[in-house]
Amino acid sequence: MIYMNQFFFSFLNQLRKLYLNSHFYDKRISKTNNKSLVYKPSPYLLSSLIRYQKKKIKIEDFSLDEIWSNSNIKLKEYKNLNSFYWFFSLDLKSSKQKIQSLISNWITNNHKYNSKSWEFDLTAKRIIAWLSCHSLTYEESEQDYRNDFDKIIQKQTNHLINEINKSKLIDDKLIGCASIILVGLCYQNEKNYLLFGSSLLKKISKLTLDNFGFPKSRNIKQLVFYLKYFILIREWFKESQTIIPEHLNETIYHLGQGYAFVWQNSHADFLFNGNNISNNSDFDNYLKRLGYKFKNENKDYGGYIILKNKKMCLAMDVGSSPNSKYTKDYQSGALSFEIISNGKKLISNSGYFNYKNNPKLNELSKSTAAQSTLTIDDNSSCKFTKLNNSLIIKKGLKIIQKNSIFEKDYWKISASHDGYLKKYKSMHERHIEFFPQEMKFIGIDKIIKKKTNYNYKFDIRFHIEPNVKLMKTQDNKTILIELKDEGWKFTCENYDINIDNGLYFGDKNLYTENHNIYISGISNEEIENIKWEIEKI
Repeated sequence: MIYMNQFFFSFLNQLRKLYLNSHFYDKRISKTNNKSLVYKPSPYLLSSLIRYQKKKIKIEDFSLDEIWSNSNIKLKEYKNLNSFYWFFSLDLKSSKQKIQSLISNWITNNHKYNSKSWEFDLTAKRIIAWLSCHSLTYEESEQDYRNDFDKIIQKQTNHLINEINKSKLIDDKLIGCASIILVGLCYQNEKNYLLFGSSLLKKISKLTLDNFGFPKSRNIKQLVFYLKYFILIREWFKESQTIIPEHLNETIYHLGQGYAFVWQNSHADFLFNGNNISNNSDFDNYLKRLGYKFKNENKDYGGYIILKNKKMCLAMDVGSSPNSKYTKDYQSGALSFEIISNGKKLISNSGYFNYKNNPKLNELSKSTAAQSTLTIDDNSSCKFTKLNNSLIIKKGLKIIQKNSIFEKDYWKISASHDGYLKKYKSMHERHIEFFPQEMKFIGIDKIIKKKTNYNYKFDIRFHIEPNVKLMKTQDNKTILIELKDEGWKFTCENYDINIDNGLYFGDKNLYTENHNIYISGISNEEIENIKWEIEKI
C-alpha cells in the first residue's frame, strides 16, 4: 500500500507538471483586463521586511544582456535575482530605460510558466517588488511596455490564485496573499483580486492563530513575521484610501499583544521553538513611525511565562507541544528557561538551525538536550518524524499544570509535563524561585515515577552563550559564571555537576561552540528531587 500510494502521488505530480506547462494552462492564466496601474505603493512601507544596502547600486553595473542567460548561477543567487528584491537597493538615479529594458527581457524569457522562475514565493515577491518600485519600473515608460507590464503582473497573479491553496508553507501563502491584495489595490480590481486576497487572509488568520492571536506553532519568529506582513497589508489599504477590513485590524491587535509580550516588554530574543537572535529595534522604529502602539501586561501568554523587573528577567516555556502540522520549527524544550541579567543572557537555550541548511544540525537543535531543561536517558521529551524535508512531531506532550507568582521580593514559576510518561512512566515537574533582594535563583526539578521499578540516567543542562566564561572550583561543588562585569555561582549539593562542550545556534544559520553546565545522576527514587541554585556573587 505504501508503494502504491507513492506511485499514485508521483503519477499525479507528473500530470500536474504537464498541465502547468501546457498551452491550456497558459491560456487560462492569460485572461487579463485592460486596467492600468492606479495606486502606486510607497517603497518605504516594505522597510520592515527588506534589508536595504547603505551603498546604493546602479543598474549600469549589471550586464543586462547576460543577466537572464547565465546558466552557472547558484540557486540562492538565482532566487535573489528573480525575486527582484534587489531593486530596493538600486540608486534612484539609475536609468529607468535600462531597468524597464531588463524587465522586458525577463518577460520575453519567462512569459510562460516554468517551475523555476515562477516558483510560488518568487512570483509573489517579484510582483511586490515591481509594483513597489514603480518609480523605476513603470514611470516614464512607453505605452507598449506598460501594456506588457500590466498583463504579466495580472498573469502572475492569476497563477498565484491557482496555486495558493496547494502551497505547503503558510509563510509562502501569506506572501502570496499580500501580493494578490496589492495587485487588487493597484489595479482597482476589487472583484477578482482584492476580495479573494482579503478572504484568504482571514482564513490564514483562523488557520494559524489561536484564540488569543498567538501562532499555533508557538513560534516567536513566525509571530513577528506575521505582524510585519499584516501591518504592511493594512498600510497598503490605508495609503490607497481603501476601506480596511475589520478582521485585518483585529488580527493586528492580537499579534501586537503577542509582540509586546515576547519582545517589547523585555527587548530580548528568547530562544524558544525556532527563534533566533533577531534584534527587532528597527521594527520598533518602523511601528513608531506608522503610529502603532502595543501593550500587554500579562505574565503568562502563548504558552510562555515571563517575569521581569528593571534588572532581571526569567522566562520559561510552559506550553504543550502544538498539533503536528504546526511543528516544522518546534523544539522539544518544555519547561526550558532563560535568565537575563541587566540585558545579558545568563542562562540560555541553544537556539535553532534550519533544516534546509543542515538536517543533522536541525535535528540536534530540536532535541531536548539543546534546551535548558531535563532529559532522561538522552531521549527528547517529544518524538519527531521526517515529513516533506522537515522534522515534525510524531508524539507530543501536554503541560499538566502551571502557575506563577510575581511579587516585589519573590518570584516563582511551576509547571510539569507528561513527555516522559509513556516510555519511562515518569513526569517532569519544575519549580524555579527567585529572590530579588538576595539575587538568588533556587530550582527544583522533580522526576515523579508512576512505577518505581524504573531506574535510569538523567541530565539537566543549563546552556551558556559563547562569550560567557565558566570555571569549576577545586572542591567540584561550584561552577563560577563570568558574565562580563558580573559574577554568578552555580551549585547543586547532592548530584554531580560538570561543564560540557556544546553548539550554539542563536545566530540564524550559524553555529559556534559554547559550554553548558549539566547535572547528572541515576533516578532510583519514587520522587527524585534535584535542587540547584544560581546566585550572584
